[in-house]
Amino acid sequence: MKQTKYIMSGGLAFAEEKDMKKLRRFSLKGWHVTGFKFLGYTLEKGESSDYIYSVDYRSLEVGEEDEYFDVFASAGWSHVTSEGDIHLFRAESGTKAIYSDSETLVEKYKSLSNSMGYIAISLVVITALAWLGTMMSSGVLHSLLTVIGIVLTVVAFPATLTAIASYNNKWKVEEKKGLVALLKIIPAALVIMAVLVLVFGDYDSARLLAYLAYMIIGGTVFPAVIWLIMSLFHKVRNEA
Repeated sequence: MKQTKYIMSGGLAFAEEKDMKKLRRFSLKGWHVTGFKFLGYTLEKGESSDYIYSVDYRSLEVGEEDEYFDVFASAGWSHVTSEGDIHLFRAESGTKAIYSDSETLVEKYKSLSNSMGYIAISLVVITALAWLGTMMSSGVLHSLLTVIGIVLTVVAFPATLTAIASYNNKWKVEEKKGLVALLKIIPAALVIMAVLVLVFGDYDSARLLAYLAYMIIGGTVFPAVIWLIMSLFHKVRNEA
């Protein structure tokens, strides 16, 4: 019988609570998470246990790891695995939650939102410059910049969504309802701006539509296809 398996993640910024509940359900079946993997988790077969899981986001300096993990261990939470600034813990059912009030929850999401915001802004700026260069170039350079623009969009789009979701989680805890509402209208506002540029801008509409199509394909279709392929691959592999 196979002793390891892979399961997909819903994305910690989007579905952290659902992911933690899913990991608990697998533990009840004797499958316990051992590490993060691309777009998901690696599980290992063991005895059935009612483990609860929690994730923390923190950038650790060299030498801080032991003290940081000891603080959680003293509260009943054992360290499972880490990936960059993301740390996964588990405990026996009934253990007090790592974060039990809004102040500590804000601190939890602050680290993730700050780091993701910096990454997203950097990627968006670089991607915008690549597409601007595409519009202003021709020939081989135009083709090269188009490919670069598509690749960057594939990376920048999900990174931006993750950053938005991270700030949304943080502002929800802080009860900043105005900022949460603002985040919800940003995508619609961007679409409206793009339409206005196409309709009223003094540009080659056909060329702009082509660029817009490239961006949409690069930012939505490619990541979706990658996610689907990974999901099907690991589903078949787990059932084999």
